[in-house]
Amino acid sequence: MESVRLVSLLPSATEIVYALGLGEDLVGVTFECDEPPAARRDKAVVVGGRDTRDMTPGQIDAYVKTQLAAGADLYTLHADALAGLDPELILTQDLCRVCALPSGHVDAALDYLGCRADVLSLDPYTLDQVLDTIHAVGARAGVPDRADTLVTALRARLDAVAAAVAGRPRPRVLVVEWVDPPFAAGHWVPDLVEAAGVSRSAQDPAPARRRPPGTRCLPSHRTSCWSPRAAFTLTAPPPRPARSHRGFPARRYGRSTPTASSSAPVPASSTASRRSPRSCTPTPYRRHRLV
Repeated sequence: MESVRLVSLLPSATEIVYALGLGEDLVGVTFECDEPPAARRDKAVVVGGRDTRDMTPGQIDAYVKTQLAAGADLYTLHADALAGLDPELILTQDLCRVCALPSGHVDAALDYLGCRADVLSLDPYTLDQVLDTIHAVGARAGVPDRADTLVTALRARLDAVAAAVAGRPRPRVLVVEWVDPPFAAGHWVPDLVEAAGVSRSAQDPAPARRRPPGTRCLPSHRTSCWSPRAAFTLTAPPPRPARSHRGFPARRYGRSTPTASSSAPVPASSTASRRSPRSCTPTPYRRHRLV
């Protein structure tokens, strides 16, 4: 098999590349590609952005809104560095302008530089489409058989979860993508919640998928009315809960769980579906080992 020089401009795409055994073919990543750690350590970083590690979620939200209102970019593509890598396939996205560099920026830079790399945009809205992106990367990188094997294994994980939770109570779960202001996660997350055998408190997949970036702002009084039995926050490190949210059953029962947002949509999504029921269902289920 002839190798393809790959550049990933999306953390989830980087994980897919490594899951397909293509790490040696990966030559460039973004400053956010931290899984596996070797990606950012060993590969050229061709996309930069503001360091927000010392900012609160509210400050980050204000910064993003200010940048967007001014028509300013949130990410910086180091175009000359990208061209110097002589990539043959570039993985990017158009799903969320604030999550990663849009593919339009990449196309414009490649046209300017005269670079002829193939650009593949990964834009899944559902859990099935997340798995489809693995097939897409495998096909374009020349390893479709590896992609088939990986997707089959991931579907087996999801099937194991479905079998384990069949017939059990379905507690209400709220998945929050951002905490200040609170946003209910959309896109593939509602499917992930359903796959875990629980009920959504707020995730309505249809409107979320029609409204980029796939999230809905949640007023505090509404989240309190939903009264979820478990809560997952797609941010890391764990945020401090808002005062109005401390009366949730999820808080009283100790079922408020931080989950790294950069872990989706990737092969780890199937792992999240296994983790979710353990965190929010009755004790007998939590003792059940899922494979």
